[in-house]
Amino acid sequence: MSPDIPPWVRDAIFYQIFPDRFAASARVSKPGSLEPWDSPPTRNGFKGGDLLGIVERLDYLQDLGITALYLNPVFMSASNHRYHTYDYLTVDPLLGGNDALTQLLDEAHARRMRVVLDGVFNHTGRGFWPFHHILETGLASPYLPWFHIDEAALASGRPLDPYPGGPVDRSMLGYEAWWGLPALPKLDTSNPDVREYLFRVAEHWLRLGIDGWRLDVPEEIADESFWQTFRQRCRAIRPDAYLVGEVWHVAPDWLRGDRFDGLMDYPLAEAILGFSGGVHLDRGVISTQDEYRDVVPLDGAAFGDRLRALMDAYEPSVVAAQLNLLGSHDTPRLRSVIGGDPERVKLAMLLILTLPGAPCIYYGDEIGLSGGKDPDCRGAFPWDESAWDRSLHAFVREATAVRAREGALRADGVRILATQDAALAFERGSGDDRLLVAINAGDSPARLVIPRDGAPRSGRLEAIDLAGTDVAPVLPGTDDSALVLELGPCRGSVFRWA
Repeated sequence: MSPDIPPWVRDAIFYQIFPDRFAASARVSKPGSLEPWDSPPTRNGFKGGDLLGIVERLDYLQDLGITALYLNPVFMSASNHRYHTYDYLTVDPLLGGNDALTQLLDEAHARRMRVVLDGVFNHTGRGFWPFHHILETGLASPYLPWFHIDEAALASGRPLDPYPGGPVDRSMLGYEAWWGLPALPKLDTSNPDVREYLFRVAEHWLRLGIDGWRLDVPEEIADESFWQTFRQRCRAIRPDAYLVGEVWHVAPDWLRGDRFDGLMDYPLAEAILGFSGGVHLDRGVISTQDEYRDVVPLDGAAFGDRLRALMDAYEPSVVAAQLNLLGSHDTPRLRSVIGGDPERVKLAMLLILTLPGAPCIYYGDEIGLSGGKDPDCRGAFPWDESAWDRSLHAFVREATAVRAREGALRADGVRILATQDAALAFERGSGDDRLLVAINAGDSPARLVIPRDGAPRSGRLEAIDLAGTDVAPVLPGTDDSALVLELGPCRGSVFRWA
């Protein structure tokens, strides 16, 4: 089956927003006290960010070059991250309610900006009305089949949830919970009523105007037919809805065209972190993230090998629909992982914006926010510009403009042209529309010899300026090469074949 991927994704530049931490609007009233906006984030505290705050910052996002938003969950929940859903059909009042989402969709779409929501359909919060029904009525509840309930424990008189903390051994609970966390009872998605309910939730918000779903922990629903039907139902409402799954490894079976359009490409993120950070990777920060165990220093040749393997794992049209990221609400911040060096953040950003796939910037990475694992990676966005790394912001702004302007960067494929030590050059595009990207992630200058094979007859390169970067000198080639690039330490350049 050939993938039926929404065409708009190939051109998209995403921005991931954790709604409680991005921007707060005075138009959304809050019922009580909140954590100070500029204080360190905590696991349970609320800062008061909301959807109207995002509306009020759309000009900032548009100026940054963003064309699509991915929002962490927005539905009613008793947690700041809102992965504990208790009403899938109501936007949390702390975020402004349903009207705020409608306004965000209207204002974003007026700017030709897409909005993708986070769908958490494997588990719920304990306040979800069918689970609450069971808590109140026990074995008498007709909603027992909606969850994985230990009915023998209930019959013996043992309470369902005697251990409100977490995580705990599932044998101590009267129900199955995600990763043993009591606050997250797992739905029984084999139940036809549960499936129908969730499919209707997905359809409801697509009808309202969202442009797709990011699906949380989809591998936990180990049933291909669930996701196949989910896709069919969503596409019947919105033929161009983007469906992207949170799968942390290379998984081509999920992208055969019958389930998802793309995955969150954490393997690419690990490769970029290893290359751009090199020997400067902060092992202390990395050690806090189990999934980052494969993040190791990579030289140019090793990074090139990783790129080839990742590009070859999927069809080119599928690679173009991958959600390429450098970090998220689930990982330490980019700047912290690669040792705090803003120049290395620029290299990572340049890579994510020039490689195949839809780039996704985690809110605040473009101004240099730092932070370790959750909750440190979920700090509030500082709207006082004196706290920004202005050079980094200017660089990202110009790099997104190059991505949007140059069709070669949205074409299929990538060709590795040369590597040397911690440096690499690759080409995007084909025919007369080709760009060359050269990166030196090392601490010493590097020379990259570009072969004649495949280079235009002129062998000339025209530099594309990016804020805060030095253009690599281009030297004449030899009998065996078209030209030679000289790159300073920790520098990247983009060229157009003239």
